[in-house]
Amino acid sequence: MSDTKKITVLPGDGIGPEVTNQALRVLYATGKLFDVEFECEEFPFGGAAIDTWGEPISDVLIEAAKKSDAVLLGAVGGEKWDTQPKDKRPEAGLLGIRNALGLYTNLRPVKVYKALTDSSTLKKEVIEKVNLLVVRELTGGIYFGKPRYIKQEGEEEHAVDTMDYRTSEIERIAVAAFEAAKKRDGRVCSVDKSNVLDTSRLWRKVVLEVAKRYPEVELNHLLVDNCAMQLVRNPGQFDVIVTGNMFGDILSDEASMLTGSIGMLPSASLGNGPGLYEPVHGSAPDIAGTHKANPLAAIASVALLFRYSLNMNDAAGLIESAIEAFLDNGFRTADLAAGSDDKVLNTEEVGDQILKIIQQNKNELQEQA
Repeated sequence: MSDTKKITVLPGDGIGPEVTNQALRVLYATGKLFDVEFECEEFPFGGAAIDTWGEPISDVLIEAAKKSDAVLLGAVGGEKWDTQPKDKRPEAGLLGIRNALGLYTNLRPVKVYKALTDSSTLKKEVIEKVNLLVVRELTGGIYFGKPRYIKQEGEEEHAVDTMDYRTSEIERIAVAAFEAAKKRDGRVCSVDKSNVLDTSRLWRKVVLEVAKRYPEVELNHLLVDNCAMQLVRNPGQFDVIVTGNMFGDILSDEASMLTGSIGMLPSASLGNGPGLYEPVHGSAPDIAGTHKANPLAAIASVALLFRYSLNMNDAAGLIESAIEAFLDNGFRTADLAAGSDDKVLNTEEVGDQILKIIQQNKNELQEQA
């Protein structure tokens, strides 16, 4: 008798629905191979929710997400909604669902596939051994701190955002980073701005205390500006990078370009509730409907869903191996095309090939067994 899992699906805006459709095809097909069925409930989210409900997120959506085993998200945003008040913008939906589900840890793995070393703007010898993990704190820091406002003072406006961190918030994200490092190469780089910011001084103090519990893990510290430089100078030096909300947002997007395209990066947001899985890229409304969107990051996010929410490492590995084989076979999407020999596929064709490879790999594993 097959197991049934509940997934809340939030396709979002722009190319979000297109890449999510391919991710769902992989979810269903992989689940079937491992005797798992999925019950998926879809909701408008972000800009699509504003058009439907007048709000970027709804209570009905949040309640459904809390009762699910995981949440699969496409992308949100677009110029159409740029004039909305800040609490009504699509991005407010992202902050809202992270907060509602208690998702304080964001994992962004950055792997440079051998087949894509020529797609990166950096030299091959600089990026060929890159395999790092950015662990980003997700529910604290300047994105959530108060007070925050814009007000008129005389003839000019005055804007305030507050960087705010507590010991407990830093401790739990540090633990997540050290635990991840134990399963990898055993190295953590903590990134802060402790030469200027009091929040960063507390950050470094707490990370040093947590490090005492993990003598087997090597810890070093970098200021955020130096880390940004090192990511393009020598990215192969990093194993696990742990940092705050804003720094992690910026650094992980920078790191994504090491792979050749931001369309390659998946992410997992974990914490007290169901995990949320989404590609790192945005909604790219300029290519929505053209079938050019790269769904590989969304598909890789499904692999993370299997690994972290369902504890199905074999299923996750099957999807990740299929992505690597897809690239090794010379298949590309429009954003990855590097040479005349590349076979450039549209969004749906990528899904077709990934499913084909997954089935082939599963058959081979069964024959070997």
